[in-house]
Amino acid sequence: MTYKNFTLDIDADGIALVTWDMPGKSMNVFDASVMDDLEAIIARVTEDAAIKGAVVTSGKDTFSGGADLTMLQGLLGEFHRMRAAAKSEEDETAAMQRMFDESRRMSQLWRRLETCGKPWVAAINGTAMGGALELALSCHHRVAADNDKTRLALPEVKVGLFPGAGGTQRVPRMIPTPDALQFLLQGRELRVGQAKSMRLIDQVVPADALVETAKAWIRDGGKGVQPWDKDGFKLPGGKVYSPAGFQIFPPANAIYRRETFDNYPAARAIMSCVYEGLMLPMDQALTVESRYFANVLQTKEAASMIRSLFVSMQELNKGARRPADVPAEPIRKVGILGAGFMGAGVAYVTARAGIDVVLIDRDIEAAERGKAYSDTLVSKAVSRGRSTPEAKEALLSRIRTTTDYADLEGCDLIVEAVFEDKDIKADVTQKAEAVIGKSAIFGSNTSTLPITELAKASARPKNFIGIHFFSPVDKMMLVEIIMGKKTSDEALARALDYCRAIRKTPIVVNDSRGFYTSRVVGTYIREGHLMLMEGVPAAMIENLGRMAGMPVGPLALNDEVAVDLAWKILQATRKDLGDTAVDPAQETLLEEMVVKRGRLGRKNGKGFYDYPDKGKKHLWPDLAELQPVHLDPDLIDKEELEHRLLAIQALETARCFAEGVLTDVREADVGSILGFGYAPFAGGTLSYIDNMGLKAFVEMCNKLARKHGPRFRPNKLLKEMAANGETFYGRFPPGKPERRQAA
Repeated sequence: MTYKNFTLDIDADGIALVTWDMPGKSMNVFDASVMDDLEAIIARVTEDAAIKGAVVTSGKDTFSGGADLTMLQGLLGEFHRMRAAAKSEEDETAAMQRMFDESRRMSQLWRRLETCGKPWVAAINGTAMGGALELALSCHHRVAADNDKTRLALPEVKVGLFPGAGGTQRVPRMIPTPDALQFLLQGRELRVGQAKSMRLIDQVVPADALVETAKAWIRDGGKGVQPWDKDGFKLPGGKVYSPAGFQIFPPANAIYRRETFDNYPAARAIMSCVYEGLMLPMDQALTVESRYFANVLQTKEAASMIRSLFVSMQELNKGARRPADVPAEPIRKVGILGAGFMGAGVAYVTARAGIDVVLIDRDIEAAERGKAYSDTLVSKAVSRGRSTPEAKEALLSRIRTTTDYADLEGCDLIVEAVFEDKDIKADVTQKAEAVIGKSAIFGSNTSTLPITELAKASARPKNFIGIHFFSPVDKMMLVEIIMGKKTSDEALARALDYCRAIRKTPIVVNDSRGFYTSRVVGTYIREGHLMLMEGVPAAMIENLGRMAGMPVGPLALNDEVAVDLAWKILQATRKDLGDTAVDPAQETLLEEMVVKRGRLGRKNGKGFYDYPDKGKKHLWPDLAELQPVHLDPDLIDKEELEHRLLAIQALETARCFAEGVLTDVREADVGSILGFGYAPFAGGTLSYIDNMGLKAFVEMCNKLARKHGPRFRPNKLLKEMAANGETFYGRFPPGKPERRQAA
């Protein structure tokens, strides 16, 4: 029998080598055809008396990236269609049963494999993610090739799901329960050495000995039975109801709630699956896991996170917004103007991608300090075993420091990262353009200054574009690409090619004050300021920000971006737009913080928080002195505060969309999560509105506007969509931008 995605070869010892090599794909992933093949292969190995055991490996550089989540999207879509068409209780039950059966198909296949009576060995020749690692865990022995690039993980929780093909049951039967919970809840990636020390992998061998080592284990008497299927099996972490168990689950539950605020159904399900499953035999435990998985799959959180953090992000990373008619050209050399914190970070990620860098500053000492930042980062990677001394030297050799603009000759792209001052940026723009070639692209790394205005200093505005990085550059995944009024498709294509080369996720927005990300995050910070001036305790503001789903409270975030920057932006807004554009309560607070008290944020060790040399940061004790009134915390509507913090950001996103600053719903959602950490469980700012329903969202905003002012008034687009029963993803399908330029 032939298989679409696998080959099966039986050697003289009766050992079947099952090689997974999907045609036309760079990486193996699970889809319906793979599942069909594996079902047939497992049956063949089980039933063929000539086969003594099986080794499963990959014919590609990696083992597998896991499941194609669009398969689950399709399953969920079919379920909703069946439910919508249901005319009786029996039809409803049939829809539910199909959902349950299909969502647990992989789980049942892996159980069939591990109980077939014949030994299976996973020969892991590269990265194994999600369902692929669950396949390996269901095998009776696991051998991995010694490859520092290999990563092993069950990362489903990061996209709103959990390992539903036995992961929540096999992992805590292989390693102590606290380690298992941490691994499952964090979705963290392991190197092969780490996986072996945790006993998730049995052997690590040279790549050329991988398959032979796997076969040898079968030839030497390896048995086709799992430890948990043998009499007398003892859980490595002890029973749930035991002294050991009593020390695990209560604190684990407290940590889970502290970290998630119970916003993530998948994380909650992991806790329940492990807790309940460890009290049951394996088959019943897997049924429990499957029930939780089918339930989580139907949640709006899972649907939103899969769409934004998997499907949309993949599409953007692959160039969904790249002009198709512009031929691709490699970025070989990048000039970076300014070796401060941002410029140094851009230099590092660019050199890490194998691109030559020219790093310019006013004096060579400043430029060298910028290069030293790369040295620090890569040296840390070497010390942790994540890089090699040779790779370090190669990376640093790509960064050339200078003060001479003539050294920019031959650069394909310039990234300007100097101080946020229009005149300074104009000066370096003209100096660079006097040297670089006519086809070179000039990108300004600015978070607020309009690109069209900055481009006036350029002799070639068609080649001028905004490339807004986020701090710290080496960790933040997002890059905001800003189109000026004269920016060409060629400049856009080159900027997107650069983002792909340095492995960042790009969003494309049109020009406006603050663009998208800075404009929206500013509303979150402002809302925290206004709550403080209303008399809400600072600790409550910060805690409710995190409870709403944000990574930090608005006051902590303001400290990170600098309190004096908020003051400068407020003053610039007054100058450009008039007094009515500034909230007097916010101005009073910032003037007191910055002008009168010199509290500038983390950068000078004092802002809304104090930052002691030793110990953790803490809220500034005298902050309450700045509040005109003090509200009784027991009488404050905490849910309303959470709604304010999330709704104000979603409202501003809707305004950006209506004005044409944003033109693609995917970029709104992905940008909000990656750029400023907007409640990932919501799927992003527009998904938050869609999930609530436009009518309910507009009603909530109107209620907030009556109580807190016109900043909460829904715009015309929102009211129109609410009246028509529309959604953003329905009215503006992904990939079909409505407007080219901002209004």
